[in-house]
Amino acid sequence: MGRSKVQLFIEYIIVLFNIIKKVSSFIEKSYSNLSKKQSISRKYTLPIFCTSLLVTGIIIGLKQGGGLQTLELFAYDRMVRLKRDQRLDERLLVVEITDADIKNQKHWPISDQTIAQLLAEIQKHQPKVIGFDLYRDITYPPGTASLYEQLKADNIIAIEYLGHGENRVPPPIVVSSSQVGFNDVVLDQDSVLRRNLIYARLGERQLYSFALRLSLQYLQDLPGLENNLEISESLDSLTIGNTVLSRLQANSGGYQMHPTEALGWQILIDYRSPMIANTISLTEVLEGKLNSDLVKDKVVIIGTTASSIKDFFQTPYGGKQATIPGALAHAQMVSQIISLILGEATQFWFWSEGIEILWIWAWSLGGLAIAIKLKHPVSIALVTLSGISLLTAICLAVFFAGGWIPLIPALGSLVLTVSLIWTYKVVYNTLYDSLTALPNASLFTQQLRKLNHKYLYTDSAMSIVVFCLDLDRFKLINDGLGYQAGDRLLLATTQHLQEYLGAEELLARVGGDEFAIAAVIKEAPNVAMKIANKLQETLTVPFNYNNREILNSVTIGIAIKDISQDFIAENILRSARTAMYKAKASGKIRYEIFDQKMHQQALMRLELETDLYQAIRNQEFQLYYQPIISLKTHKISGFEALVRWISPSKGFVSPGEFIPIAEETGAIIPLGEWILQEACHQMYLWQQKFPEYSDLFISVNLSGRQFNQHSLVEKIEKILNITQINFQNLKLEITESMVMDNVQDAIEMLNRLKALGIRLSMDDFGTGFSSFSYLHQFPMDTLKVDRSFVSNMNQGTKNLEIVSTIILLAHKLGMDVIAEGIETEEEQAILEGLNCEYGQGYLFAKPLPADKIPDWLLSQS
Repeated sequence: MGRSKVQLFIEYIIVLFNIIKKVSSFIEKSYSNLSKKQSISRKYTLPIFCTSLLVTGIIIGLKQGGGLQTLELFAYDRMVRLKRDQRLDERLLVVEITDADIKNQKHWPISDQTIAQLLAEIQKHQPKVIGFDLYRDITYPPGTASLYEQLKADNIIAIEYLGHGENRVPPPIVVSSSQVGFNDVVLDQDSVLRRNLIYARLGERQLYSFALRLSLQYLQDLPGLENNLEISESLDSLTIGNTVLSRLQANSGGYQMHPTEALGWQILIDYRSPMIANTISLTEVLEGKLNSDLVKDKVVIIGTTASSIKDFFQTPYGGKQATIPGALAHAQMVSQIISLILGEATQFWFWSEGIEILWIWAWSLGGLAIAIKLKHPVSIALVTLSGISLLTAICLAVFFAGGWIPLIPALGSLVLTVSLIWTYKVVYNTLYDSLTALPNASLFTQQLRKLNHKYLYTDSAMSIVVFCLDLDRFKLINDGLGYQAGDRLLLATTQHLQEYLGAEELLARVGGDEFAIAAVIKEAPNVAMKIANKLQETLTVPFNYNNREILNSVTIGIAIKDISQDFIAENILRSARTAMYKAKASGKIRYEIFDQKMHQQALMRLELETDLYQAIRNQEFQLYYQPIISLKTHKISGFEALVRWISPSKGFVSPGEFIPIAEETGAIIPLGEWILQEACHQMYLWQQKFPEYSDLFISVNLSGRQFNQHSLVEKIEKILNITQINFQNLKLEITESMVMDNVQDAIEMLNRLKALGIRLSMDDFGTGFSSFSYLHQFPMDTLKVDRSFVSNMNQGTKNLEIVSTIILLAHKLGMDVIAEGIETEEEQAILEGLNCEYGQGYLFAKPLPADKIPDWLLSQS
């Protein structure tokens, strides 16, 4: 593009942005009365709408600035090659002067005498018109008189070159002006011949092209056209008789030319094929080899095709046919004009600028639909390629039907829209939640920083409070009713929050079932608690799904930070989340305000998690064994394996601290496997050393995560085979809550374990969920009475009755009983009186390391 076009394009884009800005402002006002529920989709709708307008405007601007013309002409040339018609126009004959003819004549230009002989020979066969495509403004004797005599014939059309100033080449002086046509051709910026300048006006003078003169001379006596070839002109067309030829405009089809390039009356050349007509050489004509059938009543064009003369033009065709000589170029033009006037062909048609804009916008909307409806990049790419193929097929079909509609602008509109919308979606999804259209944690922290900066220099008494909300029943609803119900709950929660919050408050979805709210307040703790209570009231409402009312509640964590220079957004959000977890863990309070102790506890927990994994790798754990005594014989019956962690940095770490973390993080799986294998191996060693104790059992606790493993049975069987312990010497302890999570699956797993010959014990019976109704279905060997029941037996008859009932129930179901936490002889006596089989506790022995057990066993014998 020239400098003026660049300036025009820049001005166009500025105007376009101003228009889109006004349209966007109008849409913003239209949205202002919508509810906040409706505005969820607003963040997508407005930018997408503007993107479609912007892309269309940019493409139109590029087209009008000429930036797409090169690509459009490239596409045009490819379509021309696909359309080619190999049939010759039998109305035309080209007498060509070849390199061989010039060599035979031994002279160039060829003498007037030879040319005169050529014309005389052709005239013998009665051609309708002869096109003399040779410059003869200068004579080349001998034979000049003879040539002039031949050129005076009524059916001769000669050429002139209008050019500029001294470049003008006049026709032969003996030829009448009514038998002269200009030989000037118009080339595109890439020097390709695609246009035919057929007529021009210079003041009062009418200028006919060489091809138009030949065509009119050929047509003048044909039936139906006698005296009906009068030419009239208008600004947009040229009328020849009854035929109206539309004038090629500067912006027709894929063109975007400077107005000076579209001067005169031009039409687009409809190339039939590179070889449009029959040809014969000058030498063949002079030797009498010319067939009358090729000449009589036909159009004969005499011109040079010799490569040495360099009278060639580039065409849309490729390969060897990329260029054609001037004589054949004129033949293409003559053939097209004759066919148009006779109604055998139609002229290329083009859309108006308004329709082209709608066409380009339509493909932008198509790209918009692709980018919005599809999510996966591969799907978007495949459908976009399909759209490109469809667009190409449409443009090609229209081209074959005689029309040239924009391909490249529509293609650019489609691809650019898809690219921009997909990029926008990627950026949007990195900052917003795709379901609720709320900001995510990343954007929320950015907004917090802006909020702090906004009030930084206004009022030092202001504070920012962040609420982190967790939907208590989300997992239950999501698992029980499906993810659709979970999504509906999230959307309903979003709507309730948006309706409650003001325009100044920030709202975000910062986790699967977590929302965050930020507000600027005074009197921080009191106001924050009032807001938390109001949030509880707002969200603790029945949730309707498929005509079913489902109760919902939230747990809230609150973090408060004064507006200051050292404000760190990530820290306050993390603090609010920590407070929320603290409130959730308590199970008793609905909200909690963060204090620094929580942060320290969270850091300690993270540190403990890290140390726990290192401890597993470094084998920092060891097992202690607490004897289990028969209350009948007062002799040892087995041991319970208890894990202990002796940390090099922390010393002794209580199981109550690390076991819940191991369970939550999954570290309990490798830890539990090590405990089981180590305990079995140790029992095998004791049995080898003390054969008299070969019937002792080793009791090992299973965690909930271990119990839910599908491969649990196979893993236990493998460990027992490795350690060579008798399967009946292993007793697995399972808590009541573990089997009550999924009763049927639990029963199936217990039966599989029982089938191995392993003994099973229900630990802490009566302290968790009630399993009385299922107890008879569980293949248990033992019930363990929790220490809390045992220690309270002597404090009231009700506590004693509970223990008595558990023992009686176990015996009725064919199980024995182990009582935990026996510390006094009085407790032992009561349990013996209730016919309890086994007991363990400090009265008999504390948990002992493995190396102390042999001495303890010897002391019992």
